[in-house]
Amino acid sequence: ILPMAEPGPQEANGKQEVPRKSLNTYTWQEIQRHNQQADQWLVINRKVYDVTDWAGRHPGGRRILTHYAGEDATDVFRAVHLELDVVQLYLKPLLIGELAPGEPSQERHKNAQSGFLQHDAGHLSIFKKSKWNHLLHKFLMCHLKGLSGNWWNYRHFQHHVKTNIYPKDPDINMGPLFLLGDLQPVKVHLEMLAAEKCSWKWFLQRLTFGLTLAGSKEEMKLCSGHLTFKCFSLQDIAWVSSFYIRHFITFGPFYGIFGTLLLMYLVKFLESPWIAYVTQMSHIPMQMSTEENRDWLSTQVLATCNIEQSFFNDWFTGHLNFQIEHHLFPTMPRHNYHKVAPLVRSLCAKHGLQYVNKPMLTAFGDIVRALKKSAALWKDAYYET
Repeated sequence: ILPMAEPGPQEANGKQEVPRKSLNTYTWQEIQRHNQQADQWLVINRKVYDVTDWAGRHPGGRRILTHYAGEDATDVFRAVHLELDVVQLYLKPLLIGELAPGEPSQERHKNAQSGFLQHDAGHLSIFKKSKWNHLLHKFLMCHLKGLSGNWWNYRHFQHHVKTNIYPKDPDINMGPLFLLGDLQPVKVHLEMLAAEKCSWKWFLQRLTFGLTLAGSKEEMKLCSGHLTFKCFSLQDIAWVSSFYIRHFITFGPFYGIFGTLLLMYLVKFLESPWIAYVTQMSHIPMQMSTEENRDWLSTQVLATCNIEQSFFNDWFTGHLNFQIEHHLFPTMPRHNYHKVAPLVRSLCAKHGLQYVNKPMLTAFGDIVRALKKSAALWKDAYYET
């Protein structure tokens, strides 16, 4: 006679509970093999997700997921998403397993843990609900500034999740004319040996950098082929059209079509250098590298510096002088940066990370010095080959 099986666990209603299917377990070696555009796995809170087929529907763009394919995305996931409970619902169908018990939480480091208003809205830091932030961002970016909100998100989110990492950060991927850091000038030169020796190229980089951020190679990629329709949605086109309609109705009777266009782009021309310097003085002089799979704290602190606090600096940079805090907590309202700055500084000291805080004029000078160094590296590589 066969022994009777012991009854399984019962629920309150008397029905037998169905045991939950155990998840597959994976090592980092297995996960890292899935780091291609057509095969993308990533890890969040020790759970493994296959985002290959869903990546094209990711609101922040496919490239952000591509940048983290085969890596631990826990910290960046928490940092850039405002409504985590809602986002978790999208993850459930993508779950395929979890990290094996003996695997560390990260593959290389264990457990480390109006223009400016538009920037705030784009970072979801004004309203509690994401949809209201997105709506305000459309109004400010498209209607008031005449630029695509989707384009800004697509580009800017990549910059935040892979700051100063070449070629994943579009803000530093501006070759072949503008080559930043210590790596790009030599690498790009070796890939593209010039047909003739034109020494004006390295001088031109230093002279005109501040006016050229809008002409980078990455930007041209975003404005070509199918990406044009992806980044510039019909909704964005309607919003941006309202920008031009408003200007032509207001200024057209006085200045005509050509005069109105000239006025619009003169204002943009005057605005661009300040915005470029405010955003780039915190990054260009800092470390630039290829992917090294650092933890979130190290990635942001090594690639970012702050500008000293003062009323002028706070106001005229939109509090982006606290760039380290902004990168660590991208959805935090900017008026709170100064409150967390002492905590971030002490955390950096605890882990041996240099917390760089400099005067604004020094930061401006460091941009020129960094560009001069990059230009010299390109020039040396050019004349040595």
